[in-house]
Amino acid sequence: MTLLIFIGSLLGAMAVGVPVAFALMFCAVMLMLHLDMYNAQIVAQNMISGADTFTLLAIPFFLLAGELMNSGGLSKRIISFALACVGHIKGGLGIVAILAAVIMASLSGSAAADTAALAAILVPMMRDAGYNLPRSAGLMAAGGVIAPVIPPSMAFIIFGVAANVSISRLFMAGIAPGLLMAFTLVATWMFVNRKSTVATLPKRSAAYRLKATGQAAWALGMPVIVLGGIRFGIVTPTEAAVVAVVYAWFVGTFVYRELTVKDLYSVILRAAHTTSIVMFLVAAALVSAWLITAANIPAELGNILEPLIEHPKLLMLAMMVLIFVIGTALDLTPTILILTPVLLPVVKMAGIDPVYFGVMFVMNTCISLLTPPVGVVLNVASGVARVPLGQVVVGVSPFLLAYFVLLMLFVAVPELITVPMQWLY
Repeated sequence: MTLLIFIGSLLGAMAVGVPVAFALMFCAVMLMLHLDMYNAQIVAQNMISGADTFTLLAIPFFLLAGELMNSGGLSKRIISFALACVGHIKGGLGIVAILAAVIMASLSGSAAADTAALAAILVPMMRDAGYNLPRSAGLMAAGGVIAPVIPPSMAFIIFGVAANVSISRLFMAGIAPGLLMAFTLVATWMFVNRKSTVATLPKRSAAYRLKATGQAAWALGMPVIVLGGIRFGIVTPTEAAVVAVVYAWFVGTFVYRELTVKDLYSVILRAAHTTSIVMFLVAAALVSAWLITAANIPAELGNILEPLIEHPKLLMLAMMVLIFVIGTALDLTPTILILTPVLLPVVKMAGIDPVYFGVMFVMNTCISLLTPPVGVVLNVASGVARVPLGQVVVGVSPFLLAYFVLLMLFVAVPELITVPMQWLY
């Protein structure tokens, strides 16, 4: 009964158009009324204590670093570097997009921002070269969703706080699956373009490549500093976010000289706007998380899933289906905040590594960003590339199918994630 009240009140509120954060608070109040423990102070105290976490400071700083990176010219030089390296290969512009997506993912961690940057620069080039436009826009979207999987990742920070799991371990665990997502995209792009007659770009000289590498060197240095600092214990993820901000500001202002004092106001404003949305969601979700524990909902769900607890791979498969279905209707952050406190106790009962589960959770929600009806990244790719949404859905379908195959491979062989994590951590 308690589980039905939780699901019914949450979905009912969202169905009538209540914003997700307020729907979470409404759901918490309904649970309190059901448990006969209503107290407005519980809501206020849990919201304040939920947001008052040192770890969560990484979110505004990484968001600000991403905005500084885009405004300071780092993204543009990364794409130029990728063009110089692999632009001459058959289907080269697509491979450029994937390589640039991986590098940019290690800088910003935002799927929407990376998709917008890639589509704005590369889709016009692919259109002029004669590539299939909807497929090109679909590739930009599929490449963009790598961002939350490769660290630094805001999604991992949110999951780590909600699940009380080491964010540093999540960061290291995300590297291998993120790179495998990129290799999967390359293989799929080469397959769908195997009969393409699009002319390739001329092969650049060694001197040109060296020049492009030199121009992008400062941008390429950012993930080395951030991930290296975390890996060797020099900085925490939160401190690494501050380092990223200072580094992106310094490079954009004094090295590339594309970031001016006038730009800082709009950059900080955009980062603050996104931060306020995310932090309010986190605060509201942690109220629900407290009530979920108090109402013993994980135990109810555990009883439902009890036949699968002895079979961890089947349990993971069932949870991946659930996460994907919910992820198609919600954005990444609400999906993590709503489902993590419900599913994590079941994961622990089944003996599944919470870090492995967190990586799978985030990857799954990223894939769901490529599907209607919400499809946040699809909408970004459609708007920036100026391609109708329906056509982008068709264009992204082969990459979406490839991601599903990779996700099922990770379910069947968890060592593909856990073993590299042990090497890296």
